Amino acid sequence: MLRGTGHGGGDARRRALEHRRSARRRLPGWIWWLLGIFLLVGLMLFVLHHNQKEQFRPPVVDNGSEIEEVPHEKVNFTEELLSSTSFARQLADQMTLAKAYVILTKEHGNLQLAWELSSQIRNCQRLLSEGAVSGRAITRDDAHPIISRFARLIYKAQDAHYDISTTIVTLKSHALALEERAKAAIVQSAEFGQLAAESFPKSLHCLTVKLTEEWLRNPKHRSRSEEQQNSTRSVDNNLYHFCIFSDNVLATSVVVNSTVSNANHPQQLVFHVVTDRIHFGAMSTWFLINDFKGCTVEVRCIDEFSWLNVSSSPLVRQLSEVETQGYYHSAGSKNPEREIKFHNPKFVSLLNHLRFYIPQILPNLEKVVFLDDDVVVQKDLTQLFSIELHGNVIGAVETCLESFHRYHKYLNFSHPTISSKIDPHTCGWAFGMNIFDLIAWRKANTTSLYHYWQEQNSDLLLWRTGTLPAGLLTFYGLMEPLDRRWHVLGLGYDVDIDDRLIESAAVVHYNGNMKPWLKLAIRRYKYIWERYVNFSHPNVRECMLH
Repeated sequence: MLRGTGHGGGDARRRALEHRRSARRRLPGWIWWLLGIFLLVGLMLFVLHHNQKEQFRPPVVDNGSEIEEVPHEKVNFTEELLSSTSFARQLADQMTLAKAYVILTKEHGNLQLAWELSSQIRNCQRLLSEGAVSGRAITRDDAHPIISRFARLIYKAQDAHYDISTTIVTLKSHALALEERAKAAIVQSAEFGQLAAESFPKSLHCLTVKLTEEWLRNPKHRSRSEEQQNSTRSVDNNLYHFCIFSDNVLATSVVVNSTVSNANHPQQLVFHVVTDRIHFGAMSTWFLINDFKGCTVEVRCIDEFSWLNVSSSPLVRQLSEVETQGYYHSAGSKNPEREIKFHNPKFVSLLNHLRFYIPQILPNLEKVVFLDDDVVVQKDLTQLFSIELHGNVIGAVETCLESFHRYHKYLNFSHPTISSKIDPHTCGWAFGMNIFDLIAWRKANTTSLYHYWQEQNSDLLLWRTGTLPAGLLTFYGLMEPLDRRWHVLGLGYDVDIDDRLIESAAVVHYNGNMKPWLKLAIRRYKYIWERYVNFSHPNVRECMLH
């Protein structure tokens, strides 16, 4: 019983031991399996790392093998040309000097040397162009051949006495000669331009001649002209009165025609035209044979004004003096510094100065609008007569948008007579379209002020000439500013006037030398004037080419 029991216990211990031994034998297998996996992954990582190191390893350059070109970083070629140490700068400087010698060698007839220099200039330009395109700095090896050839050619040119000092002297003499020629050309151009402005076109002269012939042939014109002068309408202050002083028939016609064409009631308009003896017949005939929408046009001759004589007018007295006549009417001037335009006799013509005698010419009128013969009216001007002048004599558009249109531009303020009485910064204004209160004029005795200033300027030291400086002094403190749109100036010299300003203007003024009836007129503005010319009239059609 005991043995059996013992035997059974021994078997149990042997089976337990075998079970434990069997478990120890399977454990190393799993470990080796895991170790194998780790070893495999490590081997793969090692191989991959080795290949990457081989791929990014910098190439080893062997002295005997061909060098592989590595891309260069692009340079700023402009900076290269500005750098004093770069070869590009040296090439550019050499090329500039060579170009100067090309000109000198050609002037001296050495065409072979000029050709050689030009050839090297082209080579230099080609090299600089390649460097600019590629963005690569020019090296010493690139530049040395061209710089060496340039040096030999420039030395050759200097050896032929084309040196810098000779070049400077030659160029200076050329510059002085060109400067003198330019000054002469400017003076000549101004003289020719002034002659063209002063000239009377052949077509206008033809019209004047034909109208004068008709005036002389037809005595009815003379009798009708007298009736016009004696008309009660010419002294009726309930009508709207305008005055024009001119010797240009066609220009005066445009002023009248444009005024009545834009008036709401043209029959209420009266024009007082004053001209000289030569053009009186033609002017009278034109306004007698043409109807301007029922308005009244009174034509008078300046010779009728017996009160305008040497004793009453300083201007008439000055014009009778020999020195004054020589200054304005001579072909040349003793003082070349004076502007050519101020030698135009029109600036001192009596017709041009009649504006200072309007109360004497029209003694029965209270208000009048003065119009130059180089204006075109685009709006109804009768509204001017209702503008309040606040006791002033004249209404005018100011021109001092820029500083040079103030009084100091027109008058000599170094003279004590001017500087002691006038403010140099006073705003200037324009003649050409002005409303005059003749009652205030007579009250201020304004014509006597004009005479005073003309006497003071007998030696032409206060102002050169013209009516505007005299007007600025005469009406100093007596001017009422008008809206700028009443009067737009500059169509006779300024080509850049805003179209909107012209369209809004009541009156446009062709002040300047480029009058609309001349060939040198500014074409851009000429149509405004031509729309009021009756080109279908027989006399106009016969004399003028449109």
